[in-house]
Parts: sequence; C-alpha cells; structure tokens
Amino acid sequence: MNTRRFLAPTLRSMTAATLAVSGYIHAQLYLDGYRFIRVIGPLFLLQACASFSLAALLLIGTPPLLLRAAAAGVALGALGGFAASRTVGVFGFTEHGLRPEPQAALSLLAETGTLLLLAIWQVAMTRQPRVARAPVSTPDWATTRPPPN
Repeated sequence: MNTRRFLAPTLRSMTAATLAVSGYIHAQLYLDGYRFIRVIGPLFLLQACASFSLAALLLIGTPPLLLRAAAAGVALGALGGFAASRTVGVFGFTEHGLRPEPQAALSLLAETGTLLLLAIWQVAMTRQPRVARAPVSTPDWATTRPPPN
C-alpha cells in the first residue's frame, strides 16, 4: 500500500481540525465575555472567523502554498497574541498563566499542532519523488540549418 497517497489528505484533515479547534476556542471565549473587551473582543472574533474559514478551505481540496501560509500566519498570530498578553499586554489587556482554564492550554496545543502539521506537510511535499521527464531533444531545423558565416 502506498502511504504517500494518504499522507496529504490526512495532514490536510488534521490541520483543518486543529484550526477548527482554535476557532471554536476563540469563539467560545468571545461569547463568554471577551466581546466586551475593547479591541480584544473583535480580535478574538476575527481569529475565530479566520480559523474556521481556513479550516473549511483546507477541507475543500489540496491547497496552494498561499493557503498553507495563511493557516500558519493565523496560528502564529494567535500564539503571538497569547505571548504578548502574558508579557507586555495587548492594547492594555493582560492575562496571567494559563488562564482562562482550560481554554488557554487547549488553544496553545491547537495552534502549536497546526504549525507542526503544516511543517510536516511542507517537508512531505518537497520530498515527493519527481516524475522523470523525457530529455529535451533538439528540433530538426536546428541541426539541419547551415552554420552562419
């Protein structure tokens, strides 16, 4: 059985699942009270929408590199926002530790999983065997033409 044939669809589905989990967590936090936090609330809603949209696009078919890059960007953005909210704050908003529980830890796992799956996918795509092409032949007119003087 050829495992390569199943690798891309499996990685695509798993990446879509981790993005959907991240989107669900951000949507849940938005509804649970983050929507009342100025600037942060809309960013949580935007994160949820972007995650759900990218997950749906991934499930439609094998995506181009730009779609995978967008998925990585969404995951990196969420991780960056998480780190910033625990250190310097984001628009005056700060959190501490892994609060709210368990959403913070689950979100970290989902976004890290997304990045890990995308990295594995990219490596698998570049390591696929290339189809050998027939050698390029010289056209007949190029060999029968008299040399220039």
